[in-house]
Amino acid sequence: MREINVKDLIPIVKKLCIEANYYIGEDIISKIKEFKEKEESPTAKNVLDILLENYELAEKEQMPICQDTGVAVYFVELGQDVHIVGGDFTEAINEGVRQGYKDGYLRKSMVDDPIIDRINTKDNTPAIIYTDIVPGDEIKITIAPKGGGSENMSEVKMMKAADGIEGVIDFVVDRINRSGGNPCPPIVVGVGLGGNFEQSALLAKKSLLRSLTEKNPDPKWAKVEDEILEKVNNLGIGPQGLGGRTTALGVFILSKPCHIASMPVAVNVQCHAARHKSVVI
Repeated sequence: MREINVKDLIPIVKKLCIEANYYIGEDIISKIKEFKEKEESPTAKNVLDILLENYELAEKEQMPICQDTGVAVYFVELGQDVHIVGGDFTEAINEGVRQGYKDGYLRKSMVDDPIIDRINTKDNTPAIIYTDIVPGDEIKITIAPKGGGSENMSEVKMMKAADGIEGVIDFVVDRINRSGGNPCPPIVVGVGLGGNFEQSALLAKKSLLRSLTEKNPDPKWAKVEDEILEKVNNLGIGPQGLGGRTTALGVFILSKPCHIASMPVAVNVQCHAARHKSVVI
């Protein structure tokens, strides 16, 4: 049994908050450059150039990529041979978020009551934490800061099995069409299939952690991803909603078994600032 003190997690979580918001992944940069070469609209090309310049400036000036530095969403893979000592694991994550958002000059966006009071917590806590128990004696912590503009364009639909794959594709494409420029395209589209109501949404969000340079390991889903991506980019929404053929950079699907009477489908939309960063302890 390996012991890990929660106090050692705080600076790690703090660093993840800052670095995820300052540095964009190379997969995003390379994919935007790839789409720019195929883009037909001069306006769209110009917007993509501006995005690339923004990424460079954020890294150079040590500033957030976007003013919306998002909800601090954490995915934790906790080794079953790890013993957490020295305090509360969840509070350690929150303290790391508290310090990271303060010292990184990141916008604090969490309110303590969702409807009535809506008073800002002033430190971006609480974080949203999902924990999976896995074999081994390590902890993998992944942050995926999630902005409100793209999150608001997400949706879960309890479809019927009779709707089939074409029904799923139509729902996803329609969801993006209704979103227009609101989620700050070019976007990444996460799709969760199966499970139940809440698991489908979690699958959609988890799918967004995949690199844009990686194909779906299941050929049947890789084919569906390509079909949805083509249909989405044919909508003509374009970068920042100003027209063009670069509405989405990628579509990611995760699926799980489900009840015979259900076919849950979730779409989680991510803006071009597809921020996520991981560390293994």
